[in-house]
Amino acid sequence: MKFLIATFVFCVAATVAAAEELYTLPAGVESRWVSFENPTGAPGAGGQTNKGAKGAAFGSVAPGEEKVLLDMDGSGVVRRMWFTLSNRSAQALRSYVIRMYWDGAEKPAVEAPFPDFFGHILGEMKPFESELFSSPEGRSFNCVVPMPFRTHAKITFTNDAAEPLDQLFYDINLTVGEEHPDNVLYFHAFWHRDPRTALGKDFEILPQVTGGGRFLGAHIGILGAADNVGWWGEGEVKMYLDGDTAWPTIIGTGTEDYVGTAYGQGEFANRYQGSLIIENQKRRWTFYRHHVPDPVYFHQEARVTIQQMGGADKKTVERLVDEGVEVEPVSVQRPGAFVPLLEQGLKVNDPSVPDGWTNMYRRDDVSAVALFYLDQPSNALPAIQPVAVRTEGIGGR
Repeated sequence: MKFLIATFVFCVAATVAAAEELYTLPAGVESRWVSFENPTGAPGAGGQTNKGAKGAAFGSVAPGEEKVLLDMDGSGVVRRMWFTLSNRSAQALRSYVIRMYWDGAEKPAVEAPFPDFFGHILGEMKPFESELFSSPEGRSFNCVVPMPFRTHAKITFTNDAAEPLDQLFYDINLTVGEEHPDNVLYFHAFWHRDPRTALGKDFEILPQVTGGGRFLGAHIGILGAADNVGWWGEGEVKMYLDGDTAWPTIIGTGTEDYVGTAYGQGEFANRYQGSLIIENQKRRWTFYRHHVPDPVYFHQEARVTIQQMGGADKKTVERLVDEGVEVEPVSVQRPGAFVPLLEQGLKVNDPSVPDGWTNMYRRDDVSAVALFYLDQPSNALPAIQPVAVRTEGIGGR
């Protein structure tokens, strides 16, 4: 009873605090919207084209062109972004890049394929809503991740496709004038793709970053290798924090568990986790997880990985091994326990190994956007991969 009362009091207090943000006026803080109708966001400068009658609702972006969408001096917080585009094919979308720069840094803190950043993983658009991203009807791109800056903010859109983008609509909503304390962090996002993961080696969702911050979550897409059959999602997410080397501090129990479901994974979209594409015949899967209610803090460094592991019944795995498919059986589940094949030095076809569900390392095509905050405006992670790497095999499988 005491626990229930305490929980109720906490929830009421949190609700009151959130409500107060709606009806309090912070001193010196002003609202700005930046779009083609007011590119600078300057006071009293919006809607001047065509005598105010909707003369600049969208812009075009030529092949190879980088369009600066936001270039704002001073301190503030990017509160919301909305986009829609005239060309929303998977190939085209994966050819567009969004970048964000904070406080005059030369290297972007955010650099990712446009659709994957907004949750349209693998370049395919579907209606969904999470706490941080949404697309009400599968035709738009919305983000409400708060992104503070102290002296300057710049956001760009680059067209790496061979064709022009005829129509780019957007608005970026922000507040300016906030005074940020020292513990306010900068938002970052990193994307990369491994078209053929190494057998038995974890895919790095977030390669090691140095500094203090918070891992906010990830958008992940998988294209299954043609020779892989069976279930794909046994991989455990691991988080190496603040001095972890061989072993992580935080570890999950499987992919479907990481996104809040169980015993398989279908299509769903929830507030903090979801799976937008589950196409077992085409071997295409996507999912997201946002660590909002369960913060993952780090004070020195962080690295986040996911095992490349699937599973099937034992006979199927034995057949894959016999056929020379690049898999490695790791454990067999029997009632109440696992048979740890690697630990015991056993082969899957050993007579002593019982029949049962068999987990195995496998190789697939994996890409991911890692979302995180960091105590510095730039990071040392690699630059985004070329457009050919981003678009190969995307769409139409």
